Amino acid sequence: MDSDKGSAQIERLEVVKTGRRRRWSEDEKLKIVLESLQAPRQVSATARRYGLSRSQLLQWRRSFRAQQKGAAEQQIGFVPAVVAPEVEAAAPAPAGSAGGGSIEIEFASGARVRITGAVDQATLTAAIAALVGGRQR
Repeated sequence: MDSDKGSAQIERLEVVKTGRRRRWSEDEKLKIVLESLQAPRQVSATARRYGLSRSQLLQWRRSFRAQQKGAAEQQIGFVPAVVAPEVEAAAPAPAGSAGGGSIEIEFASGARVRITGAVDQATLTAAIAALVGGRQR
């Protein structure tokens, strides 16, 4: 059993109930997270105010950021195409244009390509691949 003769033996063990686990609603969590984001060094103070551990509040904050990021990604999409009437140009058409209109593509990076006249699909695909760095879909 116990080899140390000088140690005290436990005669009575008392179990203290800490209560049941608290449940926070999503609205309460959001309120607490927003309060912790108000100023620097508010995580520990906010956690103490609501009786939370600092790590629990940080976990809620990470979850909140992930939800915001997911919502932002859902908003990313295509922009509607606008067909504008062709304006009669006073200057002659650029060399190499065989008629047929023009197309202008502006990428998110700011690169822009304008193609005037008839262009076959292979040429258009190669031009777009060169602008986006060789990535094709």
